[in-house]
Amino acid sequence: MTDSDTGETDDLRPSKSERKRQMLALQEIGERLVSLSRSDLDRINIPDERLKEAIETARNITARGGLKRQLQFIGKLMRTTDTAPIETGLAMLDQQHAVSTAGLHRVEAARDRLREEGDVALGDILAIWPAAEASLLRQWIRQHPKETQRGNEKAHARKLFRYLSELDAAASVDD
Repeated sequence: MTDSDTGETDDLRPSKSERKRQMLALQEIGERLVSLSRSDLDRINIPDERLKEAIETARNITARGGLKRQLQFIGKLMRTTDTAPIETGLAMLDQQHAVSTAGLHRVEAARDRLREEGDVALGDILAIWPAAEASLLRQWIRQHPKETQRGNEKAHARKLFRYLSELDAAASVDD
């Protein structure tokens, strides 16, 4: 065997640093799984039963050192598990979170615009949500200065936000 033969086999294997980066990436995925809510975790397809048990165990550990060891164990289990379904599930959750956040920002922007611009913004709001009651929105616009003087501005803004959120949710279901 010559030096060139051993060099080729070394090039096929990842370096120790690369293997460590891969292990840390798997451990980070494990940490993320542990930190998910129960409902989100149930939506992710975890093919390995031992991995599911290890995640459940980690969720119940409160000691910092014990949790760190359990997370390392989860990373070790993930090395032998197909992580594609897990990564797909996490990506799906990320996308749903982004859509939800965008919806909240859209509703907040509409609420703020109604409060600042009043009747000028009403046409745009009705274009976004045709099911909205124009008379109710006008009433809220007229009440805004009065509620601000009374010190009920935050409660008034919450009511308007809630109404616009319901409209947005109804529009999302119809789509």
